[in-house]
Amino acid sequence: MANTKSAEKRNRQAQKRRARNTTVRTTVKVAVKKAREALTTKDAGKTTDAVKEATRTLAKAASKGVIHPRNAARRIARLAKAANAGKAK
Repeated sequence: MANTKSAEKRNRQAQKRRARNTTVRTTVKVAVKKAREALTTKDAGKTTDAVKEATRTLAKAASKGVIHPRNAARRIARLAKAANAGKAK
């Protein structure tokens, strides 16, 4: 438990940030999951939209500092690679 006023404030700030970060991380997971599901359906239009949305969500999370920029870049690259492999078939 926090003993000083500054420690109590830091605790309040940490709780707000944690809630915000949790929301963003959940949104990222949902977007990536939808993109992966769209890749399995072989529907080109649906896949393109889902991958674009997942890319946007990942980039936004990285810019907010919720996930590391390299982590976002790696995940975006993997989604794009999978989408391009699907188009080639």
